[in-house]
Amino acid sequence: MTRKQKRMSVIVGGMAFLAIAAGLTFYALGQRTSYFYMPADLTAAAVAPGERFRLGGLVEKGSVERGQGLDVRFAVTDHEETVKVRYSGILPDLFREEQGVVTEGALGEDGVFVADSVLAKHDETYMPREVAESLKEKGVWQEE
Repeated sequence: MTRKQKRMSVIVGGMAFLAIAAGLTFYALGQRTSYFYMPADLTAAAVAPGERFRLGGLVEKGSVERGQGLDVRFAVTDHEETVKVRYSGILPDLFREEQGVVTEGALGEDGVFVADSVLAKHDETYMPREVAESLKEKGVWQEE
């Protein structure tokens, strides 16, 4: 094997290694993708039950119902559509009605969103970017 052939084999081997590493990285990142929907977007998206995604909007006034233990039911709205949410766990301290919220989970067979995490705004000037942009587009929320 000549020097030129050795050099070419090392270059080809290195490129093959980088291609495999990049492919595995993109595959792993694709598995963690979690789409974001507002309630009005959810009806148009036709999400299959069991598919994980993020649901964002405002907690609907008068919708928070506390069950036994840590079970909580509430509704997320964008003032066009409303999605009922079921969550079992500790809610953030600043979780309250008519405030921005992002939940992550999956849609159940009964059409109720089963959340496994709930994120609420952390002070008076912050709202999750995706929620704020979508609500601003609909004219529901304005910065003060």
